[in-house]
Amino acid sequence: MNQWDRLNNLDDDYKQKLQILYDTDGLPMEVRHYLSSWIETQEWDRAARDHALAMALFQVLLQNLDAQHGRFVLEESFLLQHKIRRHKQNFQWYMNDPCALAQKVLWFLQKEQEILDEAGIAEKVQNLQVEPTAMETCTQLELDRKISVLQTDVQCMAHTIICLEEQQDEFDFKYQTYNMESFTDEASKLRRDTVLQGLLNRLNKCRHSTLSDIKKLLDRTEELVELLVKTELVDWQRRQQKSCIGSPDDVCLDLLEKWFTSVAGSLFHLRDFLTKLDELSGKVSYEEDPVKARKPQLFSRTERLLKYLLQSSFVVETQPSMPQAKGPLVIRTNIQFYVKTRLLIKFPEMNNPMEVHVSMDRYRRFNILGIATKTLTMVEGQNGAMVADFRHLNLKEQKCGGPGRGVNDICLSVTEELHILYFHTTFEMKGLSVHLKASSLPVVIISNSSQQQSAWASILWFNMLSQNPKDIKFFTNTPAAPWPQFGEMLSWQFLSATKRGLLDTQLEMIACKLFGTNQQNNYDAFTVPWSKFCKDMSPDTFWVWFDGILMMVKTFLVDLWRDGLIMGFVSKFKEKSLLMTKQRGTFLLRFSESVIGGITFSWVENTKSGTPEVKTVEPFTKADLSQIPFQEIIRNFQILLDDEFPENPLLYLYPNIPKDEAFGKYYSDKMGGKATTYCMYKAVFILAAIFHLVLVIVFFLTKKQLSFNQNLVISTISVIL
Repeated sequence: MNQWDRLNNLDDDYKQKLQILYDTDGLPMEVRHYLSSWIETQEWDRAARDHALAMALFQVLLQNLDAQHGRFVLEESFLLQHKIRRHKQNFQWYMNDPCALAQKVLWFLQKEQEILDEAGIAEKVQNLQVEPTAMETCTQLELDRKISVLQTDVQCMAHTIICLEEQQDEFDFKYQTYNMESFTDEASKLRRDTVLQGLLNRLNKCRHSTLSDIKKLLDRTEELVELLVKTELVDWQRRQQKSCIGSPDDVCLDLLEKWFTSVAGSLFHLRDFLTKLDELSGKVSYEEDPVKARKPQLFSRTERLLKYLLQSSFVVETQPSMPQAKGPLVIRTNIQFYVKTRLLIKFPEMNNPMEVHVSMDRYRRFNILGIATKTLTMVEGQNGAMVADFRHLNLKEQKCGGPGRGVNDICLSVTEELHILYFHTTFEMKGLSVHLKASSLPVVIISNSSQQQSAWASILWFNMLSQNPKDIKFFTNTPAAPWPQFGEMLSWQFLSATKRGLLDTQLEMIACKLFGTNQQNNYDAFTVPWSKFCKDMSPDTFWVWFDGILMMVKTFLVDLWRDGLIMGFVSKFKEKSLLMTKQRGTFLLRFSESVIGGITFSWVENTKSGTPEVKTVEPFTKADLSQIPFQEIIRNFQILLDDEFPENPLLYLYPNIPKDEAFGKYYSDKMGGKATTYCMYKAVFILAAIFHLVLVIVFFLTKKQLSFNQNLVISTISVIL
């Protein structure tokens, strides 16, 4: 079933949307209906960029209309004959610009697909008995509707301009004809003047009406531009800020690109309409011509809106990032980094190459090395997005005699200095030239890997709190972080690194560590100062402790953490209260509060009197976990009970999960049969112990001068080994 048939099988609500879409002569519904099979099998997207193909399709379209007209003649369908003939005459307007026709047909086909997609989503939602998100129903769909209606009205305006031109041609023809005729009596001359005056009055009224309609379209377009730039784009920029520090926010630009392109296209059309009106006024003008009076102001307003939209459409899609760094926005000198810019407006007729140049603020002097100029090109893998991808940039600090930093910022450390990368290009199309400038989020520039941890802390703090993405003086007066915002940011760090964030109970332990015990367990009114988070970078600083845990989990414990086997953030007091009510052998895993990047476990043991007691081992650190996997430590951990036999006291993972059930799938013999480092170390240890025991026995027997069969001893040793 082709697309048109599927559309005609939709519910009445979607058929109404289809009716609104085709309530214009841009692509008449009769043409779409009778030529549906042919229309849907043509390469309109390529024709929109290929003049030769567009002209060929234009000619075939006219031939198909002639053929359809002939069928209606045979069927004696007079009304349909008239409509098809009229539509063919209207299509003649595209003779000099067949690519515009291809773009228009492609646009209608895309809008049809959107209606089908919307209907498909609605059907799935109904089947699942769930409702669409508030964002989809209240914001995106409403904005889509407004832009779609605007585009439809702009298409109607194109037809109005054609009608106005035909009306003016009629007046001009009769005016020229009457002037060539000679009238012998006053009555004939009066009739001529009356006819001409009537035509002129009608033309004047039509010009007034067209200009008023264009103004109304500009009013609606201005509202959409403000909504796109000051709401949707700002929201995306804030989401991008948060995503840079681990938030799972959606930062895809495809929807914004679709909206920006649609509104920019409408503005270009309005600009063309006003230019056409100016041309018509140049051919036929008269006293109090409304075009001469109103066109300059409307044209100036259109260009202002268009420039504003274009300047806002150039953005940094991927912020500056180094490979294998903690996150984006930290750049190390002499190390390559990458960054990607994107233009949210794309037209097939954009023929002029747009060169993008990189520059930098002058806060400290750096030379930008590498390929610092790229061309915006359509990347097929990103739905044809206009992208300039810089992959081999690096910074080199200039060595100069004087101080490199600003006088007012001497108190700032290197990792608190913020810098911005700027990207410049020029948009040129249809005689319009606009300089575009995009800027990255503030970056921290370091010269040594030892500064990485502190630099990333600065990036976290800035993007968590700053609402101004260009505030490079942020750390001269650093604000404190409200606990709800701070706790959310901490959870994002684990979520982005391990795909599992922090639970409320885990955040509560962190809050207790920062603020002390709170009877209500409500920390919403508390704030964390920058100095307590990271300022001094001492071992007691919170970020050093937290980041050490995060790196340990990411490197050695990610699977155990993701499966929820590690309770992690729990205080000693809370740990004891949890375990004391559990059966013997119940244990839990928690992060050390004193050892940076340490993890330990505690378990319930019964004393000789039968009372429960909680015991804890020394924390395991990176050095331990790099030698022995943590699950193998838990599996083979043993202590000497009653000074007799070694025994593993770890039986049940809190609250009551058998140890092997919880950790079994991670044991070495469950992992492809490959011997782990721990197993090899264990085997070597056992062999060494047995060999040592045999040597002691041999030495003892030799010393006592006891006779024994040498072959028997060797055989025994071989069996043991």
